Amino acid sequence: MQVIFLGTAGSVPTTQRALPAVVVKREGELLIFDCGEGAQRQMVRAKVGFHKKTKIFITHMHGDHVLGLPGLIQTMSLLDRKTELQVYGPVGIKAFLEAIRQTVQFTQTFLISVWEVSKEGVVCEEKEYTVQTAHANHAIPALAYALIEKPRPGRFSKEKAEKLSVPEGPLWSKLQHGESVKLPNGKTVKPSDVLGKARLGRKIVYTGDTRPSKALIKLARNADLLIHDCTFDDELGERAKEDGHSTPKEAAKIAKQAKAKRLILTHVSARYKTPDLLLSQARKIFKNGGVAEDFMRIDLPLK
Repeated sequence: MQVIFLGTAGSVPTTQRALPAVVVKREGELLIFDCGEGAQRQMVRAKVGFHKKTKIFITHMHGDHVLGLPGLIQTMSLLDRKTELQVYGPVGIKAFLEAIRQTVQFTQTFLISVWEVSKEGVVCEEKEYTVQTAHANHAIPALAYALIEKPRPGRFSKEKAEKLSVPEGPLWSKLQHGESVKLPNGKTVKPSDVLGKARLGRKIVYTGDTRPSKALIKLARNADLLIHDCTFDDELGERAKEDGHSTPKEAAKIAKQAKAKRLILTHVSARYKTPDLLLSQARKIFKNGGVAEDFMRIDLPLK
């Protein structure tokens, strides 16, 4: 699983930072969190492609987080995409996309399924993972998302299988995938008989724009990667509070309280030419922290 930061700016793009968008590449699928203006150009530069199975999760209806959707949809259509696109977001996302469909003239070549999210909890469930949401604390209704992989079966023991007289082949595969099997002698072998302890999946949390909150701490509990709003430095704490954003100190406290393994700060104000100040303030509280840059890639190997 790989995380690619397409846009890391806060509100206004700069020559170094595009508007918010983060892609998670997982098993041939793309999960995109927020879609700022020009996201499709960033995708071209990052070489992530436009035809893969794709889900987009919008945190809130401020322009810098959602105005990239029309351009991305049009680019996908011009490239003759056929695969369904799934879009999740707060109340208002359906009306926004419908307005684009009715007013911008282009031929849409694929189905777009839209889910409006108003409650906390699981918003998307697949065989191998779920996406959960919590309410963020911003100036308008906003969501934070957690991509949580389901536990994987433990390691298969060839020795145990042979000892139980399970013939190598399809029955081994079924046991590895959590199915009990019946042997020719009538004996039933359960996965627990030949598998080790289940292995935890990976967890990525993306806050979008937010103030600190208990809901975020709960959502980010034991995350492998917490991607957190950090628009202003600690000296501008009052400004952050007024605008519904966080500072490095506040983001670092969330990461520490949630026992996250790694923190990456994003949504950086154009006033900061380098990330040094934000990084130094965060690391006073949470050592394993960093500041996102456009096209930064983070690999999260299986545990």
